[in-house]
Amino acid sequence: MQASRHDAWVGFFVLLGGAALLFLALKAGNLLSLNFDATYQVSARFDNIGGLKPNAAVKSAGVVIGRVESISFDDKTFQARVVINLNKATQFPKDSSAKILTSGLLGEQYIGLEPGADEKNLASGDVIKQTQSAVVLENLIGQFINSKAADMGSSAAPASGGKP
Repeated sequence: MQASRHDAWVGFFVLLGGAALLFLALKAGNLLSLNFDATYQVSARFDNIGGLKPNAAVKSAGVVIGRVESISFDDKTFQARVVINLNKATQFPKDSSAKILTSGLLGEQYIGLEPGADEKNLASGDVIKQTQSAVVLENLIGQFINSKAADMGSSAAPASGGKP
């Protein structure tokens, strides 16, 4: 009888440890965010969102002030529509701008929100008009290679002298 009671306690602590490991794995992978603060939703349209994912951070001055709720494609404007949940405690002017930034050189992408100067604040359902799309590393490398190739081609062209 005593052994079965110990077995039950050991089983309970093993389950508790497994649940804790699962929780930590989901938090580390940014797949779980427990936030019970009140939020309001705004949206923004971007030409290119790069690798932005739902539940990505929304930051201002380096502080997380919200999360990306969802990402969809608008087939009328051919842009990505990003729905953002902002903390109710953080109020931003209506002319604020949003840009997609990257943590480090190859880190995860997030939305950076820069406040504007308007006296009216964003409200639930508003659209952030001023946006800047993600910088895609592959496009930058391609532009660099093409510009270097063009420079090499123009410097390798023979100069035409006065004599034929």
